[in-house]
Amino acid sequence: MPDAIGAQADSASPTALTPDARPLVALRLTVNNHPGVMSHVCGLFARRAFNVEAILCTPVNGGEVSRIWLLVAEDERLEQMVRQVRKLHDVLDVRRRPAGGEGFARLAECMAAWERETAGQ
Repeated sequence: MPDAIGAQADSASPTALTPDARPLVALRLTVNNHPGVMSHVCGLFARRAFNVEAILCTPVNGGEVSRIWLLVAEDERLEQMVRQVRKLHDVLDVRRRPAGGEGFARLAECMAAWERETAGQ
């Protein structure tokens, strides 16, 4: 996971890739914020053997809703996965975009810095 994102940080290419060179896609989900929602979302991907390369979740708008960012590989099953995610009761919105770009590169840099700072703890 960090290698795929980290590779993007060092590359001029606008497309992040999985370790097996498939393009990565970022899914931004807006969900109701209560226990079990992350489990429902991740369970949907797990039941279909669809690997999630990275996950980030944070509350927004005072904590009533959360944003979940999923980094997944682009493949022929992804559209069906997105349609099924949209059907989950607590999912309010799903947006999809290529995973390349500055946002994920900065996130990879933050994660790498945190790992360096906490190494050996």
